[in-house]
Amino acid sequence: MILLIEIRYRDAHKSYLPDGHKWWRRDGKGQIVQGWEEGGYLQLDYSNPEFREQVAIQARAAIQSGVVDGIMLDWWDDDTDRLALAKAIRKIIGDKGLILANANDRHTPETASFINGYFMECYRSRTAEDWKRIADTLAWAEKNLRVPRINCLETWYHKSRADENLLRATTTLSLVLSDGYCLFSDPNPLPTPDHLHNWYPFWERRLGPALAQGIQRPDGSITRDFANGTAVYNPMGNNSVNISFSESRTSIATGKNQQSHALNSCDGDIYIK
Repeated sequence: MILLIEIRYRDAHKSYLPDGHKWWRRDGKGQIVQGWEEGGYLQLDYSNPEFREQVAIQARAAIQSGVVDGIMLDWWDDDTDRLALAKAIRKIIGDKGLILANANDRHTPETASFINGYFMECYRSRTAEDWKRIADTLAWAEKNLRVPRINCLETWYHKSRADENLLRATTTLSLVLSDGYCLFSDPNPLPTPDHLHNWYPFWERRLGPALAQGIQRPDGSITRDFANGTAVYNPMGNNSVNISFSESRTSIATGKNQQSHALNSCDGDIYIK
């Protein structure tokens, strides 16, 4: 198990610093900037080199405690101040400490060499273009971020937690394009805490180690072979595809044991030997 702790750098609760502290971010009128619509947080001034050094010191203290393996940085993108922050943290924590950054479905080439993985909080997953962008970002992150890579893919349900085709699509997309992690959760705008989710039986079968990289088939689906079976992802906007094997395989989604299986668009499945 890999354990990470979030280090606040972009915003925090108003109790995080004393009233009027110089590390709160201010607008052109000198007013403290609100952090985000939910929760009443205030923005922190990570353009301040002194504050960036404090964030780096916190990261080092967390890792040196032995309780966690690394840190998580939310609201991540490429800009001059975040690049300076990433450099400061990496310098002080050394090569072994892990840095996970929430870049959603964006690429961050400027900071890529300093971070080990994206937390891809993919709040956009309603269209074929959304799923293509998610897949492109995940594939890019697996090739360009710092080793060891710990990419984490999260999508949200559209109607309910029973949107199991979206669960399977998210899981298999993570399997065929990465060696990372996935989560299928509640949408953030709900009044409940973010990232709540169910545990699904689809996650319970062990595939074993990957035998090769994922391969895109002529029909548009992507497959990847593992020691105990094959994962297949069929993106939104693609036609239904037929997945055939030389021997009978058991579909985790349907429970059917047969040589040929139909797989719908915006879905995925794992076929166990």
